[in-house]
Amino acid sequence: MRTITTTEELAAFCEAAKSQPYVTIDTEFLRERTYWSKLCLIQMALPGKTGEAVLVDPIEGGEALSMEPLYDLFRHEATVKVFHAARQDLEIFFVEGNCFPVPLFDTQIAAMVCGYGEQVGYETLVKKIAKESLDKTSRFTDWSRRPLSDAQKEYALADVTHLRVVYESLDAQIRKSGREHWVQQELAILTDPETYTIRPQDAWERVKTRTTSGRFLALVKALAQFREEYAQKNNVPRSRVMKDDALLEIASTRPTNHEELGRSRLLLREGRRGDIADGIIAAVKAGLEMKPEDMPKPDLSREQLQVNPALADLLRVLLKAKSESLGVAAKLIASAAELDAIAAGERDLPALKGWRNEAFGEDALRLCRGEIALSAKGNDVRVVRLA
Repeated sequence: MRTITTTEELAAFCEAAKSQPYVTIDTEFLRERTYWSKLCLIQMALPGKTGEAVLVDPIEGGEALSMEPLYDLFRHEATVKVFHAARQDLEIFFVEGNCFPVPLFDTQIAAMVCGYGEQVGYETLVKKIAKESLDKTSRFTDWSRRPLSDAQKEYALADVTHLRVVYESLDAQIRKSGREHWVQQELAILTDPETYTIRPQDAWERVKTRTTSGRFLALVKALAQFREEYAQKNNVPRSRVMKDDALLEIASTRPTNHEELGRSRLLLREGRRGDIADGIIAAVKAGLEMKPEDMPKPDLSREQLQVNPALADLLRVLLKAKSESLGVAAKLIASAAELDAIAAGERDLPALKGWRNEAFGEDALRLCRGEIALSAKGNDVRVVRLA
């Protein structure tokens, strides 16, 4: 098991990878105690059973190891970069290197398109495709501690060595089915900077509340923005600043000084003093002073939908029939909320765009317009064109 700890070693491996059709890649990281993921290990493997597989250790390497050779490989378009469930890996590389791997192949996305289910796990694919089992005993280890044990290294390498077989099988299935553009549309989301751009001023949208009061939402917005900015600047989890339940409590009680803030039942000890306490009080003040035209507006569109329940049920039957005939997980094509929205007349929906429109959306709209009907024969549901 070779471990790379210098820029020169990494550059040599990446140059070798550039001559190959693909390279498999995975990472190990920690995020429990930080806002940004801490990269602890990178695993890479070249094609073939005997293709070299290496560990890249940024912790051991320290200043002697630059990631620039890896980013150069990412930009090399003749070599496909293969990941499984790549989103968190790509976020690390985008934040640290402002770089995305091109071209990219995500075996989780490909597996969903090939009918292996929604968000299928790597272990499942290895069992079904590579006919191998994985030792997952090192899954929850602390990857930042050194030295790494042999068991940890073997576990980490297994995430890229079996991935070679999985990739080659799924790539062949995708090409045979002619669904390459389905996969590419999903991958485009993963390589869009907007996917990983977090704007503090929009952080309130992730806080779940049923309140529609403009002033209350103004307080939620100000508090959520402070929390996001503080967490990013100090590289601590949002929950270390204040959890959602504490944020909502403060938005309700509206403390204006440290004494009132200290009466909070849900705020952590760290939030009752110092910079966090000062920031919370300032955010409450900003929320109370926010002009009505600047207050967040709750999204009431879903509550106002006039759903035709019979049509929504028919759309569910159509979706089930389509997903079974295509061998694609129904939830990947359309959610239950989208079906209700279609039945209520909404049209600006993911289910009616791109490959989803091709697979389901076109017939869903025909069903809404009365141009097709559904017919059952045994266990099969068929689409019947109407004159």
